Amino acid sequence: MASTSGGTTTGTTSSGGGGSLSYPIQSSGSDEDLKRLMDQRKRMVSNRESARRSRMRKRKHLDELVTQLSQLREENNRIIGNISITMQHYTSVEAENSVLKARVAELGHRLESLDQMIGFMNQTIDNIGCGFAAEEVYGGGGEFVDEFMSNSLSCLYANQPILASSDMIQY
Repeated sequence: MASTSGGTTTGTTSSGGGGSLSYPIQSSGSDEDLKRLMDQRKRMVSNRESARRSRMRKRKHLDELVTQLSQLREENNRIIGNISITMQHYTSVEAENSVLKARVAELGHRLESLDQMIGFMNQTIDNIGCGFAAEEVYGGGGEFVDEFMSNSLSCLYANQPILASSDMIQY
């Protein structure tokens, strides 16, 4: 909007913020002054547009950061859940491992006992021999030894190892 009074013209420019700027334009002014004022107005409009674009970029960046924050929180919750499940599995495996170690120790002791029994039986058979009377070695008091030694197959089976299968072990 422009108004004239005397030799001076006043121009009014409305800014995007709701305010208005007034600047005097002299009618006797040169084209340079007019060009300078037009350039100034263009710069102001350009600055407003640049500020608006900057605010839009900042708002867009903020929205992207909020979205990224939400995604990272979801991923963090998933990872925490996976860690919890993994820890439960670890605890379970650790407990099972302890049980298995105890069983290995127990079975090792049983194996030692069985090896000792086999060694004793082998010594007895070597000392007595197959077909000899057990009374000569044990002083005549062992009907079980007599039966074992008089059986012709006992010499063959006496030297066989005792084998255990996993089916024999009850949990």
